[in-house]
Amino acid sequence: MTESEFMSRVDETLTRVEEILDEADTDIDCEINGGMMTVKCENGSQIIFTRQPPLKQLWLATREGGFHFDYDNERSAWIRDSDSKPLDQVLSHAFAEQAGEQFDFTGL
Repeated sequence: MTESEFMSRVDETLTRVEEILDEADTDIDCEINGGMMTVKCENGSQIIFTRQPPLKQLWLATREGGFHFDYDNERSAWIRDSDSKPLDQVLSHAFAEQAGEQFDFTGL
């Protein structure tokens, strides 16, 4: 994957996450700034996404820790490098645990 393709995939992913959160009836706020997206939950906690172009990874920071995702072309999904879990499952769990909210991130 070229750097341009990587940047485009990350942008598409962050835009889709933001759309899912905006469509929900919740007070969760998103800010995208310089390749980083900060999601502020109602309880004051944050979930942070950052792009890592040299590694071609999408990083996710939650209360439970930091996670690194590589894009898998065969699965058309971001996959966690530590256990091959897809981003959509990790995000659903993170928001349920951290914000007490249920979101459907299927297909990210």
